[in-house]
Amino acid sequence: MKEVELIELSAPGCQHCAAFQEFWRSVAKDWPQVKFREVSVTTTEGQALAGKHLIFASPGIILNGELFSTGGVNKEQFFNKLKILSA
Repeated sequence: MKEVELIELSAPGCQHCAAFQEFWRSVAKDWPQVKFREVSVTTTEGQALAGKHLIFASPGIILNGELFSTGGVNKEQFFNKLKILSA
């Protein structure tokens, strides 16, 4: 299995961000090949990611350097993309 980089671009006080983190914690054990990082939009790196990917809604979900979704996640599509990337 290939390693997959998952970045969550989050914002302070964002309920959708907190929900995604809770969701990811609940399934992370099933995806050991996925390396998760949370990056706050308030950091220099976060500002750069937001600009590069034109992210205007949190959370921004970036998989292997490509924007997957903003503002929320369709779990079925998310799992399908993880399967493809890690195959």
